[in-house]
Amino acid sequence: MKSKRLEIEQVASFLRDGMTLMAGGFMGNGTPPRLIQAVLDSGVKDLTMIVDDTAFLDATKGPEGIGLLVRNKRIKKLITGHIGLNKEAQRQMITGEMEIELNPIGTLAERIRAAGSGLGGVLTPTGVGTLVADYKQDITINGQKFDQKQTININGRDFLLETPLTAELALLEAVKSDKFGNLVYYRTMRNHNPLMALAAQTVIVEAHEVVEIGEIDPDHVMTPGILIDHIVFPA
Repeated sequence: MKSKRLEIEQVASFLRDGMTLMAGGFMGNGTPPRLIQAVLDSGVKDLTMIVDDTAFLDATKGPEGIGLLVRNKRIKKLITGHIGLNKEAQRQMITGEMEIELNPIGTLAERIRAAGSGLGGVLTPTGVGTLVADYKQDITINGQKFDQKQTININGRDFLLETPLTAELALLEAVKSDKFGNLVYYRTMRNHNPLMALAAQTVIVEAHEVVEIGEIDPDHVMTPGILIDHIVFPA
């Protein structure tokens, strides 16, 4: 078996300006800090990022998550569910320095899941008749282009068609991995990390602990190693 071990210095080789990244986590928990620092150190810019939230601007109040990239203005577009704890993200949205597409968090999760499952989209009643429905997008359905979300009526009830979200690279954090990449998460690490492992073209995980294959009970595996391309071992 070819080793999946990746040194943190090698992460930059997967990055380029303008690419789309996913980063796992919920309020910074489950967002891989060394991988996010590696993105910053690489100098890449104009990123599109798909994340649950922007975590905290001040590390003394909680994990920074991708707040580090927000503060250093590396993100051009953010697809997320929540920016309420990060005043810099709010400021950049108001001034137009960063485009932010806000999604109900459940919808965000289902859009990522749809990409990982090979679905063409998700129908949800969440957001019908609100600003969520008015968000501009460029999609083609049966050869016809639409510049905003489509409302589809099923049995007398309106649903929004939400399109899948995929990325060139997903950056995840796990509490434990074996050398094949079978992952165990801790509590809210599970909110988006397992979905993003399915939805991105390449997946890199930062693990707190790496053990030999067979040391993790199969019943405890939350993301199978077949989905993981590279593992950054503990420092």
